[in-house]
Amino acid sequence: MQKFSSDGVEIAYIDEGEGTPVLLIHGFASNVSTNWGDTGWVKLLTNAGFRVIAYDNRGHGHSAKLYNLDDYGSPLMAEDARRLLDHLGIEKAHVVGYSMGARIAAFLAIAHPQRVRSLTFGGLGINMVRGVAGTGPVAQALEAPTIDDVTHPTARTFRAFAEQTKSDLKALAACIRSSRARITPEAVGGLRCPVLVVVGERDVIGGPAADLAALIPGARAVMLPDRDHMKTVGDKLFKQAVLEFLAEQS
Repeated sequence: MQKFSSDGVEIAYIDEGEGTPVLLIHGFASNVSTNWGDTGWVKLLTNAGFRVIAYDNRGHGHSAKLYNLDDYGSPLMAEDARRLLDHLGIEKAHVVGYSMGARIAAFLAIAHPQRVRSLTFGGLGINMVRGVAGTGPVAQALEAPTIDDVTHPTARTFRAFAEQTKSDLKALAACIRSSRARITPEAVGGLRCPVLVVVGERDVIGGPAADLAALIPGARAVMLPDRDHMKTVGDKLFKQAVLEFLAEQS
């Protein structure tokens, strides 16, 4: 992976393929490889004629590990995305975010609408504006001595995933404990680029896709049958929906 400095924070990224740029923003406790490489997204999009840019969020993967709460928060992390586009000389890109990455993508589009061709929110529906409950237990699970000390089922899932991705647990705990700036219905209602919302039918973390799409003029919702938060990422119907959506924008 290549690296650049985002206002002093080292961010690792990939830049592959040619064509219209698509910026991929991964979810919490994940990284470029797990979220976008292993699931086939990078190959899919480059084969479809897109230039794919994806980066490890601060505190994740090969990017800098930070331990202060004020080093995180989606608005700040959205500036890493904007600075990466600046670094690569990209004026405007399609943006696909998953879970936390969808939240970051929303803040990027709200703060810098001129940089975003289209938005795909994966794994995050109406809970983008309602907020996601249970971040305290997840932080505690990450800080627990071992996974055997974690009894909260959702928090245990995140701890297991963080261990699977060989993440820095202390950095992730700081990330999830950081200030979670609220996205209001009015803010998402002000989005004017094309928007696609894709959430699994069984995803209690993201909440229904249709409810979020209803707040955004012209937005489209896709519900993936029998998929939860963890299984949606690599789903073939998710990929198909995104490819069709991006084709409509060209």
